[in-house]
Amino acid sequence: MENQTAFLVSSGDLRPSANLSCWAAQQAMEGQLTKAFERQGWKINRAHHERPEKGHGFIDYQFYGIEVFKGINPDAPLVIAESVWQYSHHVLAGLLSHRGPILLVANWDGTYPGLVGALNLVGSMVKAGVAHSFLWSVDFTDDFFERGLQQWLETGTIVHDRSHVRHFNTAALTPTEQQTIDVFLAKLKRDKVVMGVFDEGCMGMFNAIFPDHLLHPLYFFKERLSQSTLYAKMLTVSDEEAEQVVQWLLREGMTFHWGQAEDTELTRRQTLEQCKMYIAVLRLADEFGCNTVGIQYQQGLKELTPASDLVEGLLNNTHRPPVFDERGKELYPDEALPHFNEVDECAAVDGYVTYHLWRTLGLEGDNTLHDLRFGEDFLIDGRNEFVWVFLISGAAPASHFRGGYHGAESLRQPPMFFKQGGGTLRGISKPGRIVWSRVYIQDDAVHCDIGTGKVVELPQEETERRWQMTNPEWPIMHAVLDGVSRDQMMSQHKANHIQVVYVAESHDLQSVMRTKAGVLNALGVQVHICGEALGL
Repeated sequence: MENQTAFLVSSGDLRPSANLSCWAAQQAMEGQLTKAFERQGWKINRAHHERPEKGHGFIDYQFYGIEVFKGINPDAPLVIAESVWQYSHHVLAGLLSHRGPILLVANWDGTYPGLVGALNLVGSMVKAGVAHSFLWSVDFTDDFFERGLQQWLETGTIVHDRSHVRHFNTAALTPTEQQTIDVFLAKLKRDKVVMGVFDEGCMGMFNAIFPDHLLHPLYFFKERLSQSTLYAKMLTVSDEEAEQVVQWLLREGMTFHWGQAEDTELTRRQTLEQCKMYIAVLRLADEFGCNTVGIQYQQGLKELTPASDLVEGLLNNTHRPPVFDERGKELYPDEALPHFNEVDECAAVDGYVTYHLWRTLGLEGDNTLHDLRFGEDFLIDGRNEFVWVFLISGAAPASHFRGGYHGAESLRQPPMFFKQGGGTLRGISKPGRIVWSRVYIQDDAVHCDIGTGKVVELPQEETERRWQMTNPEWPIMHAVLDGVSRDQMMSQHKANHIQVVYVAESHDLQSVMRTKAGVLNALGVQVHICGEALGL
């Protein structure tokens, strides 16, 4: 690149409280990034400045992002600096018309979900067909970052190591696995799947909106429902019905950290209102024949009612409080109603297929998405392992936790994001083997990355340390991915979310993963095996 100046933009949250709280961290990150560019003989020009009336310098609306990009030379090198959660559509319009090289940079820090926000923007740009490069660093002085930055400044692109990725080979399927796939697909084709979508586009997640023309060939069909319908249905649920759900959870051993201050503590009233939402969701799902549902919450409902996270975790658990319709019929008895957190429709396809395929295989199908929030090395059985912090505000079922419901707690959601309060379904994920995956859109086609891993148990003090540097209110999973390094995962993964499900010791882990890969492949999904997967 001949010009030694790059423009910098930063997409932020839509919620003013989040932008205000995270602005100091963003300024510190940009300061480190500026020094890194200066060491290479380059300078950075910020394309938009702090606005005194806002108290921060984030792009916080789509229209403002369009205005910012009007002042940027479309052929100039562009840097997107992210240390916080961001709404991708704030900058997507400008990125689509930008012709110069684009570099997305994230700070490796769990305090604010910058890695999560950056991965969301990666997935959104991949879906939109925006060419870009991606880098991440703790302090922007390490060799990995310096080499990558130098490569981008010299060539306009960065080549990452993706040697851990290969296309799924259907020849690896055994006759028994193929038979299971055929039977499962025949049922899916006959019955089809109705996705209950309570509004979509949550938190600017363009990557989470599944286009209908790609969704329908998978036999999935959206039932587009409004969150106002959900709120109206909540108003029809009685206090007595909500109390029955609370009592069921207390009998199962769940702990609620109730207080009295509505603005800062979880109150019993908030929990009862969440239980009304749980009942209302199941009744609406039954009315519309939904097989899986997703609640947006963070837009619209957050002004009206406590958080949906407790609801989401309960829905994803096969063993959950019973709910009846107005005529006394139990709804979805002995089944989970797979919930896709934050209306991530890619996770909806994955979650539904996984839940029902696992049950077909004689396994517990309870599954969830998580954010790839953070990770660090840790010594496990004398070996240094990179242990991810998988963390999500809602959706994780109690069956994933040590002790089940006895290991589950409900803590108030942070006021910064959840003014109306509401509790989480928090726990520490139990040790065990997992299959992880992500469905995503690239080049107007459906793809899926899939691999295996394990959940490890860390000392309680280490778990607490990781919780305190992220969100201690949320469920946590300590995950080690088989044959996939930190940087390989970051370079390949095209979403802020990752889907996880346990595989019991009674089953062959590779065979189970092959079967799932085979189902998705037969549906026309381009499946990529990531990491150590023998025979695939």
